[in-house]
Formats: sequence, C-alpha cells, structure tokens
Amino acid sequence: MNYNNKTNGMKAAVLTEYNKVEWLDVKKPTCKPGEVLIEVTYGCICGSDQHIHKGEFHPRTKTPMIMGHEFGGLVVEVANGVEGWAVGDKVAPDPIIWCGKCPACLKGHYPACTSLKLIGIDSDGGFAQFISLPPSMLYKVPANIPDEHVALVEVLSIGCHAKNRANVKEGDTIVIWGSGKVGLCILEAVRTVTDNTVFMVDILESRLAIGPKYYKNVIAINASKENPVERIKAETEGKGVDIAFEAVGHAHDIDGLINPVRGCIQSVCGGGTVCVLGLGNEPAPIVFKELIWKEAKIVSSRVSHGEFAEAIEHLKNGRFKPEALISQILHGSQTQRGFEILDENPAENIKILLDFRSDGMN
Repeated sequence: MNYNNKTNGMKAAVLTEYNKVEWLDVKKPTCKPGEVLIEVTYGCICGSDQHIHKGEFHPRTKTPMIMGHEFGGLVVEVANGVEGWAVGDKVAPDPIIWCGKCPACLKGHYPACTSLKLIGIDSDGGFAQFISLPPSMLYKVPANIPDEHVALVEVLSIGCHAKNRANVKEGDTIVIWGSGKVGLCILEAVRTVTDNTVFMVDILESRLAIGPKYYKNVIAINASKENPVERIKAETEGKGVDIAFEAVGHAHDIDGLINPVRGCIQSVCGGGTVCVLGLGNEPAPIVFKELIWKEAKIVSSRVSHGEFAEAIEHLKNGRFKPEALISQILHGSQTQRGFEILDENPAENIKILLDFRSDGMN
C-alpha cells in the first residue's frame, strides 16, 4: 500500500516506525472481486497491538504497516457476484486466517493452525477508514448494537471460546487469575452460564474493582495482600472451585506470590479444570502431583473458533456489559496517544477505542 497518498485516499493510523504511529493520507482500497468494502467505525487497541507497536513482533511485522484486528464497520460497497450482503450492513470482521491444510486445520481445530495469520498483524488491518475483506471473514451485527460495542466483538469472542474450552456449566464456581482485558472478557462469558461465585485474582486494585461493580457474586482477591488459594478454600468450605482460568500472561515475580498457573491448580476441586490463556514466555513451575491427586485437567485456549456469533447474540440481548471494558474513546488521529496512555497507566485502562468515522486533525 502507498502510505503517503492524498489522491483517492483515506486516513489511516500508520505505524511508520516502531513506537511511532502517524495519521496519514493513504490510498483507499478498492472493493476487490469477491469482497465487500467496509467503512470502519471504531477500532480497539489490543495487547498484541501494544507488542507490535514496540517492535516485539518483528520480524513477523514490518513497518510501515496499519495495525488493527479488533474493529467494526459498515458495508459501503459489494463486489459483483457477492450475495447475502448489502450496503449499510453492520459487520464485525473475524481477523483470523487459517491455512486449511495443516493437521490441526484438517481436523477442524482452526485455532491451532500452524501458520495462523491475522489481519492487522500479517497484513494491513482496521486502523483506517476503509478496508476490503471477503464475506467469509464477516459477521453481521444487529442495528441495535452500538458501533462502539461492535469493536469489542473480537475480544469478547476470546472470552466465549475460553468458556467453551473449559466447558463451563450452570452452577459452576470459577476463579479467574488476571483481571485485565482477557480476564474481564472471561467473566462476561461465564456469567452467561453460571450465577455462582466468581473469584477475580490480581495485584491491581483498580482492575479488581471492575468485576464486582458490574456483576453480582464476584469476589475480588488482591494476591499481593492475601493468599488467593487460602481465601478461595475458605469461601468454598475447603472444596475449591470447579474451573480456574489463567489469564495473566506475563506474571510479576513477587516473593511469596504463587505462580498463577500453579495457583489455578491448587484452587480447583477434585475433577476440576484449569484453562490456560496467558502467552507469557516465562516457564510456569507446576507440581504435577497437585494436579494428578485431584485427577484435574489442564486445557488451553487460543483466539476464537466461531464464537463471534455467540458474542454478538449476547450483545444483542444485553447479557454482556461492554461498558465495563471501555476506558477511553479517542479519535483515530490520536492512536499514538492511545498507545502512550496504555504504557503510562496500564492499571487504569482496559480498552481504548479509536473513532475512525471522520478525518480528524492532522
């Protein structure tokens, strides 16, 4: 793409070099054969975007590029021969591209694709005013869902996928280790199934305050002030929870603080389930005897597998509380500032949305 084009162009938040996003005139994409052209309404900065911004995905990502895999928009053009789509349709794009050929894909287990790619990482994404995509990547969104909330469908689908991987059932008790973006989305997802107690574990009071504010029967535990496993056992009459989710990722190494994965294992009851989502590079110390003695199981969860439809349905019916995730809304021209805010004050910011509906200021 031509990243400095004022003719037949559009505005985009371009990562011109690592740690630097500029609001530039770029060439507007045409509606390719077999695709639909989407006018982006809102995008959302993801944790992966933060790593890309810092250059931590290099050489997978190269500058200049347009990030953005969490976004929503409106169909403004439909290519000839494309059926089932019309101008004005509100859409949430699923950014995942499977290869369809590896052993996982041949089994239909697409999140485990060995060459999985995402728009906004492996190709230009949605932090721009327009993008052309094939209908196979799109989910229709009811008109009653606000545009701001459409940008959250992707991350909410990750919570739904984790809930499904762990097979959460009505009446289950839950602990979620990590009260950040993913942890809160898991809370939203499990609350569509079980009203029983959910424990949220973190070391940041500001994040721990969010779950109980929006949902009943949520107990916040600050792991820097008390032993989470002991508290959970006390609250469950020594039994432990049915399912424990690890959504910390890069855990802080604090003296006397149990590793989140091991904490999850110690927190579950006999026959319980641990679901791990964190993508930290650090090894997690696990005493497998603690798992085996309970005949518990560990499963993992990565991205989503068609749960966009489920997330959209919950948004439509008001079962999700997307306002719990939105910390700030900035114009697309302020994308660089959005990354700076997340770096400067991560404790107070969950999701920063970006508004691409107008040119804004250079």
